[in-house]
Amino acid sequence: MALLRGCLCGSEEDFRGLLNMENLRLFSYKEIRAATNNFDQSNKIGRGGFGTVYKGVWDDGTAFAAKVLSSESEQGIKEFLAEIESISEVKHANLVRLLGCCVQRKSRILIYEYLENNSLDHALQALGSANGTTSLTWSTRSDICVGTAKGLSYLHEEHEPNIVHRDIKASNVLLDRDYRPKIGDFGLAKLFPDNVTHISTGVVGTCGYLAPEYFVHGQLTKKADVYSFGVLVLEIISGRRISQTIHSDMFLVREAWVLYQQGKLLDMVDARMEEYPEEEVLRYIRVGLACTQATPSFRPTMAQVVALLSQPVALHETAAAMRPPSFAEHHCGGHHTPDGPSAGPVVQTSPKARWRPPAAEAEAEEQPACSAKFTYSEVAPR
Repeated sequence: MALLRGCLCGSEEDFRGLLNMENLRLFSYKEIRAATNNFDQSNKIGRGGFGTVYKGVWDDGTAFAAKVLSSESEQGIKEFLAEIESISEVKHANLVRLLGCCVQRKSRILIYEYLENNSLDHALQALGSANGTTSLTWSTRSDICVGTAKGLSYLHEEHEPNIVHRDIKASNVLLDRDYRPKIGDFGLAKLFPDNVTHISTGVVGTCGYLAPEYFVHGQLTKKADVYSFGVLVLEIISGRRISQTIHSDMFLVREAWVLYQQGKLLDMVDARMEEYPEEEVLRYIRVGLACTQATPSFRPTMAQVVALLSQPVALHETAAAMRPPSFAEHHCGGHHTPDGPSAGPVVQTSPKARWRPPAAEAEAEEQPACSAKFTYSEVAPR
């Protein structure tokens, strides 16, 4: 990575040689600019902490997604290199395919396959809007859960070296024309060799999805991704985005555990989903709760999650061992920049369960990191 970073000031040929990118094409800035109509705002399809994503169309009519990193951000360059290193050789049906990149002058652009239905976050947002037309059936929702689990299981168990994504969230689960999920945005990913059990690292990610042990102590393991996946399952089933609850007294994960303790798990199911198999939905909710347990070692592996989602298993038989996570009243930071995280509002949790479809709510900007000042409380068994 140090050699690559130094190479950014060198030639395109040097960069190609260091990366040994046999399956990765180098695109010119000129052709990307033309294909995106000079990065026109009408082609903007997303924005993250380190850059903006645009839709482009090549001359043959093939669409692509161009992730343009901020030229001013040194951290953005590190993310750019990490993303290439993590997924240049990764191939799985539930992972977004990296097609190539651009490294001309100050331009740092990643070229991905284009997915027609944007992201899961976008689909959930459409469900909650006044004029939303997207309808997610249980079949579609369950397929998104299983497909995402399979993609994560591949990263954790099959890819060598193993990869921890570190930023599993609804906006990083992209949907193709048939709503098949593909995990994207590997800018925060960490490689985990076989002999590594955990990494102590600075906390990066998105508020609401961060596992408590990682959020508080910076101890990163694969189980941090498992926790984030559990939050994702609860979002999919409830039809609620975590960003709608993180700044209110209805924090999604805590509410789910309260309903679990009250024996009312079906109360959290999205009321807009009129027909669904109750036992199957309950199994998915319990899997989500198992993934968000307090003790990382008690959470299932992603391979176990795939099995649990794919076959009827009586999870309630092991319910006595399930324990809710610690919930923090904390300050949620804004984007992490070279100058440090910005201050944010205090997040407070409450045991009140309210699970009706939300009216149109003011949308808070998605916060990709959390910082500082913690106090703790547990959800007491009832």
